[in-house]
Amino acid sequence: FSKTKMTKGTSSFGKRRNKTHTLCIRCGKVAFHIQKKVCAPCGYPSKRIRKYNWSVKAKRRKTTGTGRMRHLSVVRRRFRNGFREGTVAVSQKKE
Repeated sequence: FSKTKMTKGTSSFGKRRNKTHTLCIRCGKVAFHIQKKVCAPCGYPSKRIRKYNWSVKAKRRKTTGTGRMRHLSVVRRRFRNGFREGTVAVSQKKE
């Protein structure tokens, strides 16, 4: 076994010790490229979130309704009641 053998496999994998990607602030994945300063899945720091029509599954994973929807769930409830404000519910007690 000679030491000057050029291989792409096992011996090359031992030399990998530099990190190319680190944590992304926006999506939380370890996919923020340090040199490019761009996140691979979400496109941070661009203002628009990265999405493409050629990957329907990826869109399905990230779309509205897959997270907490802290604001939208409240808006949906208010919409059902016609965005009423400043009224008091009629008492349901039987007298």
